[in-house]
Amino acid sequence: MASRTSPTVRRRRLASEMRRLRRESGKTREEAARFADIAPATVSRIEAAVHAPKVADIMALCKFYGLDDERTDVLVTLARQSRQRGWCHQYSGTIPEWFEVYVGLEEEASEILTYESEHVPGLFQTDDYIEALLNAGLHTLPEDEIDRRVALRLKRQERLIGNDAPKVWAVLNEAVIRRHVGGRETMSDQLQHLCELAKRDHINIVVLPFSAGAHPAMEGSCNVLRFPEPADPDVVYVQYRLGSIYLEDPSDVEEYVDLFDHLRSRALGPDESLALITKVANELSEKAG
Repeated sequence: MASRTSPTVRRRRLASEMRRLRRESGKTREEAARFADIAPATVSRIEAAVHAPKVADIMALCKFYGLDDERTDVLVTLARQSRQRGWCHQYSGTIPEWFEVYVGLEEEASEILTYESEHVPGLFQTDDYIEALLNAGLHTLPEDEIDRRVALRLKRQERLIGNDAPKVWAVLNEAVIRRHVGGRETMSDQLQHLCELAKRDHINIVVLPFSAGAHPAMEGSCNVLRFPEPADPDVVYVQYRLGSIYLEDPSDVEEYVDLFDHLRSRALGPDESLALITKVANELSEKAG
């Protein structure tokens, strides 16, 4: 896989290292902050990966924790990379900050496990389907903002056809392929696009049929992101209407991986899923014509 430099992932890795170093040193946040001449809240933000730290602050903290020059240089480099602007920064103001974080993580993920209960995953959506979803919101969006959101989603999809494309496993509730979003023609085109994607070696799309009955993910969608570097642990992303939750504790991640494996085992196989999606797409196409 080609080397990537997502500032979000670098900030997350740096946060993990700074937490570990402080704990191993037996120091409190207040003691670290006092030495580095920064506020304790700044140390907390650095360790929570919600703050792009100043290089000088990281250097001071490394000195406080007794690191040698080589280890300090590694963390200072991470700090510099974490302060860079990712490509999605150009869409700031169009998407909420909490989703910018997800885009940054997605940019460097080597594997994505996703379960969607209501709509096609963003990485698989056609432009007409995206526009139909945006127009179905509670609030009317200006046309230029819709265009920017469509452009962002399509930009994210470029990773799927790149040399370093992530492996994607998607479980779709049958409602995803049955619900008419944007009308029959738009929906038929979207399903045909899913069929084309499913033919790629690194993309697996399966359908959880209505006949599977009740299942343990009926509370909604979720994503598990995995990364190529051991220093970047898996993360679970759960989105709700006004924000999102990121889970990084290994036990929480394991719970969601088990959940995904359960859904995958209950779903139709890849060939059966492709046949069902094709059937629904053809039915819609015939009615649209």
